[in-house]
Amino acid sequence: MLQFIFNRFLTMIAMMLALSFVCFFIIQLPPGDVISAYAAELAASGDSGGLVVEQLRERYGLDQPFYVQYLKWVRNLLIGDLGYSFNLSKPVSEIISGRIGISLLVECMALVVLWGIAIPIGIYSAVRRYSAGDIFATIFGFIGLAVPNFLLALLIMYAVFIFTGTAVEGLFSAEYANAPWTPGRIWDFLTHVWVPVLVISTGGAAHIIRILRANLLDELGKPYVVTARAKGMAESRLIMRYPVRVAMIPLVATVGWVLPTIISSSIVTAIVLNLPTLSPILLRSLLSQDMHLAGALILFMGMLTLVGTLISDMLLIWIDPRIRTGMMDA
Repeated sequence: MLQFIFNRFLTMIAMMLALSFVCFFIIQLPPGDVISAYAAELAASGDSGGLVVEQLRERYGLDQPFYVQYLKWVRNLLIGDLGYSFNLSKPVSEIISGRIGISLLVECMALVVLWGIAIPIGIYSAVRRYSAGDIFATIFGFIGLAVPNFLLALLIMYAVFIFTGTAVEGLFSAEYANAPWTPGRIWDFLTHVWVPVLVISTGGAAHIIRILRANLLDELGKPYVVTARAKGMAESRLIMRYPVRVAMIPLVATVGWVLPTIISSSIVTAIVLNLPTLSPILLRSLLSQDMHLAGALILFMGMLTLVGTLISDMLLIWIDPRIRTGMMDA
């Protein structure tokens, strides 16, 4: 196991270097840069600012060849300097640190709700096939897959405003937006966060329910289940010990895709609900060609993907004994 983890870490380092080059190359593809956008804003306001623009280009190396800019960017990353956001007029590290906590909290709450709802419903739907509960779960799944998250967010906001007269956009009321964490602010957060948590988790839960139901139905008809049932094993123990573990393998294999959603998930939903998370910042940085901010966020998403994949592989080793046996044989 330790040798496996060590080899994966070496692979992750090599992949991060390759990913950094790809990220930097992609954000350089559109014509112009953030300094050009800044110069256009100055020109629109009647100020040419030619000298200032040239000084900024020289200071941040934007007048140098591509490979020089890339090496300078990587060197700064290695020493912990993520660069400066011209669009937001703040260091990139300050922007990310100011929003990563709340983004992580919202996404973790959504994941807990998602898996907490999807797994029991998926198991029940497969075990009680064609029952009223299974039909309801199927209808819920199709609705959850068909309705876009941003539309569901708008419907919830409208319904809450009609019945209560209060707006549920954002994660805090105006008086608690910049306040320290107190019991009052925590309660205000909880009264707002249920909307994005519900919206984000609905579509994912519907997807997981359908996958788990299909996988579990396939496992319940296999000979080892029939044999265990014939030997008198309790139904609940039989289902949870063997078929559910096998049916969960495809879902556990996708854990690597979950961590990057801390930054990239539900960008439109975050904009609709006015959430102070990293998703709107990522979109804004890409539209304005804010090179340092966009590059740092995309690279961070790649790092989260690699870490999530490692966690997914370790969970698969724990769930599926066949993988452990294969590692021992190798």
